[in-house]
Amino acid sequence: MAEASMESTRASRAGILGWMFFDWAAQPFFTVVTTFIFGPYVVSRMATDPAVGQAAWGYGIAAAGFVIAILSPVLGSIADHTGQRKPWIAFFAVIKIFSLCMLWYAAPGSPLVPTILFFSLASVAAEFSIVFNDSMMPRLVPKAEIGSISNIAWGLGYVGGMIALLFVILLLAGSPETGLTLIGTEPLFGLDPKLGEDARATGPLSALWYLVFILPMFLFTPDSAKGKALGPAVRDGLSELKSTLGEVRRRSGILRFLIARMIYQDGVNALLALGGVFAAAMFGWSITEIGLFGIILNVVAIFGCLAASRLDTSLGSKKVVMIALTLLIVATLGILSTGPGYTLFGALQLDGADTGGFFATPAEKAYILYGLLIGVAFGPVQASSRSYLARSVTPAEAGRYFGIYALAGRATSFLAPFLYATITAVTGSPRLGMTVIIVFLVVGMALLLPTPYPADRAK
Repeated sequence: MAEASMESTRASRAGILGWMFFDWAAQPFFTVVTTFIFGPYVVSRMATDPAVGQAAWGYGIAAAGFVIAILSPVLGSIADHTGQRKPWIAFFAVIKIFSLCMLWYAAPGSPLVPTILFFSLASVAAEFSIVFNDSMMPRLVPKAEIGSISNIAWGLGYVGGMIALLFVILLLAGSPETGLTLIGTEPLFGLDPKLGEDARATGPLSALWYLVFILPMFLFTPDSAKGKALGPAVRDGLSELKSTLGEVRRRSGILRFLIARMIYQDGVNALLALGGVFAAAMFGWSITEIGLFGIILNVVAIFGCLAASRLDTSLGSKKVVMIALTLLIVATLGILSTGPGYTLFGALQLDGADTGGFFATPAEKAYILYGLLIGVAFGPVQASSRSYLARSVTPAEAGRYFGIYALAGRATSFLAPFLYATITAVTGSPRLGMTVIIVFLVVGMALLLPTPYPADRAK
C-alpha cells in the first residue's frame, strides 16, 4: 500500500522545476571548466609542454574519480538514514564554490599541482552533490514520467552550459594577438588574454552561476523527512551499505546494469573530459574555437535530450541508452580517424589548405561533423541511465542505490583517464591514448544488451 502511494506521488510544478534547475546550475562547471575552456587552457597554455599538460589533466580526473568511487555509496547510504538531501548538497556546494574560485590563480607557467588539486576537489564535490540530487528523483513524479523529467533536466543543463559558454567566448575570451573578443570588444572586467585571465575566470564564473541557480531547488523542491542524527546515521548507513552490496549481488539484473554502466560511463566521462583537449592539441584551436565547438555540441545536445525525453517514455530507457552508445562509438572512431589532411584513417584524403577563419581546414570540419554525433548522444546516454535505475528501485532505497550507481559510474572512472594519460605520456601520442575510450564503450554496451528492463525484472 505504501509503495502504491509512492507511485502516485507528484511534487508541485515549482518543486519539479526546482529539481531540474540543479542540472542548469551544475552544467557550466562541466562545460566551461572541465571540457571546453579551462581544461584546454591548462593543457595548451598553462603547461610548458602539451603532452605533460594532458597527462596531468588526465591524472587529475583519475584522482577525483577514485575518491568519488570510494565515498559515493557510503554517503548515499548515510543519506537514506539522515533523510534530508539538501544539507548534504549545501555542504558540498561550499567546497565546490571555494575550489572553483581558486582556479583564478592558475596563471601560465605556475605550478600545475595546486590547479589540478582544486579542479579535482571541485569535481568530487560536484559529483557528490549529483548523488543526492538524483536520489530525490523517484519521490517527485510517478515512475512512468521519470525518464521524461530526467532527459528534460539534462537538456536544461545543456542550455545553461551553452549560455555560460557563449558568455565566455563572446565577452571574456580575447585573442592573444589583438586582445579583442569574437565580437570585436575588449574583454569584460579588463581581463588580459595574454595572462590567460579569460580562461581562468571560468572558475569563479561557474561558482557564481552554481550559487545562484541551485536556490530554486533549495526553496521549492520537497526533501525527504528528517531522519536520524548524523552519528547514528553514519553507523547505520555503513552497516546497511554492507548488506546492500550483498543484496545487489542477489539482484542480478541490477548488478548487470551497474557493471555495464560502470564500464560505458567511464568511456563517456573520458570522452567528455578529453575530447576538447584532444582537438586543441591536434589542431591548435584557440579558446574561441574550442568554445564554438562546445556551443555546437550543446545546441545539438539540447535537441537530443528533448527527443530522448519522448523516446524514453515510448521505447524505454534501455533502448535510448543502446542507441546513444552506438552513436558515441561511431563518433569516437570518426574522431580518431581524423587528422590534418585526412579522415577515415587516411582512406579519405582532405585538402590541407587553411582557408582562414574558424575551423579553417576540411579535417577540422570533419571533426566537427563527428562531434555532432557526440552532441546528440552524450546527454541521453546519461539521463536515460539514471532513469533506468530510478525505474528499477523504490523511493525508500533510492539514496543507497544512487550511491552505488555513482560508484558504478566512478569505480573505474580513474582507469580510462589513467590509461589515456599513461599511453599519451609513454608514446607521446594522444591519439593512441584516446583509443581506450572505444574499448570501454563497446564492452559496456555488450554487457548491457542482455540486461532486463527495468533492471529488477526477472528475465
